[in-house]
Amino acid sequence: MSISQPSTAARIPGRIPEVWGKVPQQNKNFTGRDDLLEKLRSGVVSDDVTAVVPHALHGLGGVGKTQVAIEYAYRYRHEYDLVWWIPADQPMLVRSSLAGLAPHLDLPTAAIAGIEDASAAVLDALKRGKPYSRWLLIFDNADEPEEINEIIPRGPGHVLITSRNHSWQGVVDTVPVDVFTREESIEFLVKRARAVSTAKAAVLAEELGDLPLALEQAGALQAETGMSVDEYLRLLAVHTAQLLDINKPSDYPLSMTAAWSLSVAQLSAKLPEAVDLLRCSAFFGPEPIPRDVFGPPSEKFPPSLKLGSLLADPILLSRAIRELGRYALARIDSVSRTIQVHRLVQALLRQELPPDEQAAFRREVHLLLASAAPYEPDDNASWSRYAELLGHVTPADVASSQDPLVRNFALDIVRYVYSSGDFESARDLVQNFISVWREQSGEDDPSVLSGQRHFGIIIRELGDFQTSFELNLATMARMREVLGPDDAETLLLTNSHGADLRARGDFAAALQHDRDSLSQHEAAFGPDHRRTLRAMNNLALDYLLLGDYSSAQELQKKTYMMQSRAGSGSSKQNVLSSWNGLARVVRLRGEYFEACDVGEEAYEYGVQELGADHPWTLRTAKDLSIAKRRAGLVEEALELAQRTYELQERIFGKEHPDTLAAALCLANALRTNNQVVEALQVLREAAQLFPRMYGQDHPFKFGCDTNLALLLRVNGEAEEARAIDERALAGFDLKLGREHHYSLTCAINLASDLAAEGEAANATNLNENTLQRLNEVLGTDHPLTLACAVNLVLDLVTVHREDEADALRSSTMAKYERVLGPDHPDTRVARDGGRLDFDFDPPAL
Repeated sequence: MSISQPSTAARIPGRIPEVWGKVPQQNKNFTGRDDLLEKLRSGVVSDDVTAVVPHALHGLGGVGKTQVAIEYAYRYRHEYDLVWWIPADQPMLVRSSLAGLAPHLDLPTAAIAGIEDASAAVLDALKRGKPYSRWLLIFDNADEPEEINEIIPRGPGHVLITSRNHSWQGVVDTVPVDVFTREESIEFLVKRARAVSTAKAAVLAEELGDLPLALEQAGALQAETGMSVDEYLRLLAVHTAQLLDINKPSDYPLSMTAAWSLSVAQLSAKLPEAVDLLRCSAFFGPEPIPRDVFGPPSEKFPPSLKLGSLLADPILLSRAIRELGRYALARIDSVSRTIQVHRLVQALLRQELPPDEQAAFRREVHLLLASAAPYEPDDNASWSRYAELLGHVTPADVASSQDPLVRNFALDIVRYVYSSGDFESARDLVQNFISVWREQSGEDDPSVLSGQRHFGIIIRELGDFQTSFELNLATMARMREVLGPDDAETLLLTNSHGADLRARGDFAAALQHDRDSLSQHEAAFGPDHRRTLRAMNNLALDYLLLGDYSSAQELQKKTYMMQSRAGSGSSKQNVLSSWNGLARVVRLRGEYFEACDVGEEAYEYGVQELGADHPWTLRTAKDLSIAKRRAGLVEEALELAQRTYELQERIFGKEHPDTLAAALCLANALRTNNQVVEALQVLREAAQLFPRMYGQDHPFKFGCDTNLALLLRVNGEAEEARAIDERALAGFDLKLGREHHYSLTCAINLASDLAAEGEAANATNLNENTLQRLNEVLGTDHPLTLACAVNLVLDLVTVHREDEADALRSSTMAKYERVLGPDHPDTRVARDGGRLDFDFDPPAL
């Protein structure tokens, strides 16, 4: 089946697709390959549009696979609505490049949703053909089929792959790319060089083995210098002899190495500084190098011996860059402002240098990369630059550097990768750094300890709470001994370790830990520093988890005000975290309508500044859904809860703390919308996952069980509900005490279980005890206190204490009218003599 034909308007020759991204500039000297391009096109369009079969161009280095792919993209661009170029030699770059497509498909960007989620959303959109079914993706230099085959989309569009690896045969349809035919070589040289006859071109093509890359460099050299073909052949013979003398390996065609060597020699005579720049470029990755990497040396990174004078002279630097392009030793892309050296040329340049020179240039590259990195890797405004630098970290062997400044850059790269949502790639990167640095510098090296701090954050975000706790505890002890308790790194880990304690359910220990941490931060950084404000935000969360809502609100409000003011240095994520924390504590204090107002503003800020799919925007959406549900806006709450859960599950999967919290929110919203069966289905699945995530004695696990018991009782299974609530209440009492909000919520529901089973006296006793405690803990006007009073009225009537019931009903209804209003669902239930239930929603830790 052939692809559906585009409209007449879409087939206008030269038409640029609606989305045209990252495709290198077309080579104006492209020659021949017509049979190859026609064969490729015929194979591509013959595939079933519902199950696209990728096509791979494979062949030796320098035969022009990439140039053929570029020419295909330009020649047939009118057939596509979307064309996208993807560097594929490093698997982690593939997802980053795919994520770059997100905004063009009306999806949240990687800066908003993180690389992992953005790339997954892009793949899903491509497979569905929405909004574009006619797309072309080109994966360049995909030499590891097993690492990227699963990432390649199968859908209505087309995929091209370029690779030196013949292993693609049997995986996809392959098209071999060989050297030029002699006729193509002659045509190319006549077009590329200056006044070269057909006969001379034939001789030159013979000597260069018809290898396109060698022909390109020969043609560029002749065009630039006016050198005759005879002189070129004479010099080529000299360089070939030299290459044979030093036994060049068979991986590189001799014609290529000879042509390259001759071009470098001629350039060296004309502008030696350009050769130094070229050699330096050989130690970057084969991906495009941002032009701004070669900026003037900074105070932090002083000029080196190799490129110092060149980088300090912008005129000379510009000339050197242009000379590399003129001699075809580098591709200069003026649109993207990048410099790219062919991987084969890079390999040859590296190989010709002695080990000490290689080390010097490699160190040069490490310093240039570090100097080009933005200051804050967790600021999404800097992520596009970090994405450009990421592709050079592994090829440049940044891990081998023992320079503290370069190692700090390496950790900033790690921080960028996990801040953007790619936790697995960040884990692999930092593990490699730690392993190399530990071998070089020992266990107690500051960079090793800092790397372990980042590793602890990453695995905690991946849900491995126990490993994170143990690692951070051990690392913190070593940091205090090696670096000192007041060192910045020690304090950063100290602040992070509070989250480990919260994740374990040790809320009281977290409170004490974070009190000490805040005092240390204030002493080290001052009361207004962004790090101090993060510590303050964590302490506010500790107060909230322990039910001290007054202290939590006071501190949370202070934190938010300080973080949100101009010049605070706090990231947008941190501002949203404290803003949402304020909305959450207002809700927990029973001020539901005010919580909706604050939460709406926080959510709008998150959507505007970070995007709807950012983790902190989703956490804010979940809390806003809870506030709306509590305020009686049950339909709005359900819509928001459903959308949030679907996004969380797609981003993180089912077994993630945020997804589990969103599942509880959704189940509660379904129940309040009378969809009990659906709610029970969601909650049964979550109830199996909570103990695997948090353990059997975590308060959040007991809270999930409380919700499950509520749904079981509403569904007529009061006996099972009672057993679950009794275990949950015992667990709450042991971990938090009976005076805690969570414990008292569970107690209200257990009393309802007892009443449903006909144990009115026990229900009355439990509710009387609970109401007394609620009056003291939350106050007489808190909606949870009122709900307990409403239920106690029913129990008092059942045990024939009508006078007490009437008096309590009268005072409680007056408070309901005043606190929640006459039309609130809880007010209506209380007025109609119904029983009220309350559920549990875990906050983000």
